[in-house]
Amino acid sequence: MLTSVTFEDGVTRILLDDGKVNAMSLEMLTEIATRLEEAASHGGPVVVQGRPGIFSAGFDLRTFARGPDASLAMVRAGADLILRFLKHPRPIVTVCTGHAYPMGAFLMLAADVRFGVAGNWKIGLNEVAIGLTVPHFALALARHRLSPPGLARVSTATMFEPVSAQQHGYLDQVCEAADLQPAIEAELQRLKALDWPSYEATKKRLNDRIADEITAAIQEYRPGRAAA
Repeated sequence: MLTSVTFEDGVTRILLDDGKVNAMSLEMLTEIATRLEEAASHGGPVVVQGRPGIFSAGFDLRTFARGPDASLAMVRAGADLILRFLKHPRPIVTVCTGHAYPMGAFLMLAADVRFGVAGNWKIGLNEVAIGLTVPHFALALARHRLSPPGLARVSTATMFEPVSAQQHGYLDQVCEAADLQPAIEAELQRLKALDWPSYEATKKRLNDRIADEITAAIQEYRPGRAAA
């Protein structure tokens, strides 16, 4: 298994840990989607957390090397997971425990609340640096969440340390390691007190337009170094 899940005190906690760098392969993406389905049946907020030192190294580059069919399946699974985050009926809290490259950064941008741990980590969208064009669905999500300066830096593949990542919209709160868990628990208590019908209706209003834009963009996506 590439993930594990626990259900306790009204909270679902999903841990991403493939023993390496949490590359977002088709298998990892599918497993996270399954965990979210399980979370929906339990209700309550969801915490998605990486292993120490890494949230995710992004899409699995080995899959891109396998050709267009494998690449298309993986990227579409990634876009589908973004949509699941945006439409999930309860708040999703991501905990960035280290580096976060796309597709890991995409998941944070699709979450309701984003925590990060202080450290010498790199967070952002670096496709241009590795010979890839940022796909339209990812740019749509970036426009939805990032600050204007943060969005402008996507074209230069800029990676940010946590405090700068917070300033640009990738994170909401950066904590020292010793303070991280208490801060998460305090936020979860606040979230659990929300009125769920009001939350669901407001989240839908916030995210429906971007979800529609992502859906349309992924239908046109074709893998390649200058993919749409």
